[in-house]
Amino acid sequence: KFMNKKNEERIVFPFTSIIGQEEILMKLSLILNVIDPKIGGVMIMGDRGTGKSTIVRALVDLLPPINVVENDPYNSDPFDTELMSEEVLEKVKKNEKLSITQVKTPMIDLPLGATEDRVCGTIDIEKAISEGKKAFEPGLLAQANRGILYVDEVNLLDDHLVDVLLDSAASGWNTVEREGISICHPARFILIGSGNPEEGELRPQLLDRFGMHAQIKTLKDPKLRVKIVQQRELFEKNPKEFKSKYQEEQNKLIEKIATARKTIKGVNIKYEILEKISQICSELNVDGLRGDMVTSRAAKALAAFENQEEVTPKHVFTIITLCLRHRLRKDPLQTIDSGQTILQSFYKTF
Repeated sequence: KFMNKKNEERIVFPFTSIIGQEEILMKLSLILNVIDPKIGGVMIMGDRGTGKSTIVRALVDLLPPINVVENDPYNSDPFDTELMSEEVLEKVKKNEKLSITQVKTPMIDLPLGATEDRVCGTIDIEKAISEGKKAFEPGLLAQANRGILYVDEVNLLDDHLVDVLLDSAASGWNTVEREGISICHPARFILIGSGNPEEGELRPQLLDRFGMHAQIKTLKDPKLRVKIVQQRELFEKNPKEFKSKYQEEQNKLIEKIATARKTIKGVNIKYEILEKISQICSELNVDGLRGDMVTSRAAKALAAFENQEEVTPKHVFTIITLCLRHRLRKDPLQTIDSGQTILQSFYKTF
């Protein structure tokens, strides 16, 4: 017998049950990107077996369901023209009634061996020529529209593919061109990459395109390690029961994120704070202006998350390392950790 849809939904390890100091910062960077996707995604670097994928997969439970046009492969928004596919836009122009349904926010896992066609979609040239129609088979970018695209081991992915992903994430559109035929569709998603630094870093120009960078190391405290092992065992023994223990905390967090998404537009950041952020970026020789922009966006998202109307230096302090660490030029002779360098500059300026 076929299992019904509800029973086959895999129970994911609850986001609120994940512990550890660095994990808290990593969780925060993910939450802030959910509040304001324009921050530009997160790159998570850490040793193998530190729960990077577990945390990212747990994030999907915190995301609200979204309204989509039924049977549309791009998760088109029925109300926002910026997030509609061409077909839906045509229907709107003709005043046709759209059939609307609610779905869970999509979370797409990008397999390491994925080809460019699988990611971007393919155009059936034969069909296009014989029938005179644009025959497009959507790819993973179409499925990820308005959701999350997760790339595990992003540092092992072909640089060209990483480029394609980052371009789509930044512009919110994916364009496929083959033999003179061009197709464009919305692809607005939060890009989350994870990797193990032992397997090599991403090129600096690709790394800079990720909004935030979280580092996670193997825990040294034996008590914490035991606690994590016990938690995992309890979860595997009875996932439903384990999840229900954290359900109240999960619901509070879901509520908090939903409120922050609504209130972020009203958050104010004073000129003096913006100036000091730029001063820090300038002192640290951060290339370009992306560092300044991401830091102010993330600080505003954090203020909204904490239900405050004004960004304070404390908000900037909390997120500045996550926003700038991967943008510093590598100095092989430097003995001090890049995070410490950023905080030293922060204390000096603020």
